[in-house]
Amino acid sequence: MGKGDRRTRRGKINRSSYGNARPHVDIVTGAAVAKPAVAKAAATKKAAPRKKA
Repeated sequence: MGKGDRRTRRGKINRSSYGNARPHVDIVTGAAVAKPAVAKAAATKKAAPRKKA
């Protein structure tokens, strides 16, 4: 983990990209820019098909 790791803050800085490890900061207020929350549907598991006897 380090400069080559895209999942870490240091890796994001090295690649000049942004993401969860390196969130954008609003230049005017200095506060982190809030992304709109996306409601995820609860994953429902389907019941396994019944085997015929």
